[in-house]
Amino acid sequence: MMTRDRFAAFLLGLLLPLAASAIDGEELLRKVDRNLNPESYEMYRKLINIEPDGRRKEFVLYSVKKGRDKMIALFLDPPSEKGRATLRIGDNMWLFIPEVGKPIRITSLQSVVGGIFNNADIFNLDYSAEYAVEKYEQRPGGHYLELKARTGAVAYDRLKMKVDGPTLLPTEIEAYAASGLLIKTLHFKDIKDFGKGIRRPSVLETDSPLYKGYKSILIYANIGRRDLPDEAFTLEYLPRARELR
Repeated sequence: MMTRDRFAAFLLGLLLPLAASAIDGEELLRKVDRNLNPESYEMYRKLINIEPDGRRKEFVLYSVKKGRDKMIALFLDPPSEKGRATLRIGDNMWLFIPEVGKPIRITSLQSVVGGIFNNADIFNLDYSAEYAVEKYEQRPGGHYLELKARTGAVAYDRLKMKVDGPTLLPTEIEAYAASGLLIKTLHFKDIKDFGKGIRRPSVLETDSPLYKGYKSILIYANIGRRDLPDEAFTLEYLPRARELR
């Protein structure tokens, strides 16, 4: 018969590898975040929505991010969208439309540009800020993570992330609803050296079984480190977001 002490030691032996795996997974996810982007930065992006008949709609955005959970994106093109700006602080998002004159609330699952990318994809925070690691595996050539949303306000309930071993950059992320339904797959492509130690995918494509024949693409350019004042990430400053460029 196993004594109480021996049982406790046996149980500890089972739990320690699981705890170590969780710690390793969380550390890996934080490294993935930093390899994708500096903690505070500025960048330009072109967003392209492609419909099944080949029609395309394009947007150009200038974005700045501070820390793990603050982002502003300013629309530069097309002319019909110019001057619009979004602010994200944690799970809260607002859109400023010059014609309206004041910020309005938007949600992570909406999309201010249409297409497959939602607001959470476009105005993304660090993955480690929104998700906790539930499963971590080392696989040939890389790593595999299963992530669970930290709150119910996050766009996806779970993510399954494939990470390249040598670069510690994501290659593919599957996004799931709480029901287990696959919502979309994100594909990270074309690693580019942006200078000053920033080397990351320059293209992010997404497709969805819910939108057959549709595709959305983000193309990244001019990513650079930048320190920004806290006052820039406020509703009062949002109408002046163009001054950040």
